[in-house]
Amino acid sequence: MTKLVYFAWVRERIGKTEEEISLPADVVTVGDLLSHLKSLGEEYEAALQFPEAIRVAINMEHADHDEPVAGAREIGLFPPMTGG
Repeated sequence: MTKLVYFAWVRERIGKTEEEISLPADVVTVGDLLSHLKSLGEEYEAALQFPEAIRVAINMEHADHDEPVAGAREIGLFPPMTGG
């Protein structure tokens, strides 16, 4: 099982703060994970409509979309950061 943690508007659109899921064998990279999550329902589709905008952290370390997810204990998904 892998813990997924959602932040900001990703959390609001999915309607969950976090969840534990079993990753299918064909989910190898962060990009694969985002594609898989989009298939789980309308709320996921809405949150991940533009996957290239989603930032990801694997075990609290920023990760690119081509990074492998094997062995991840926790994956955080969040929108781009802005500052002011």
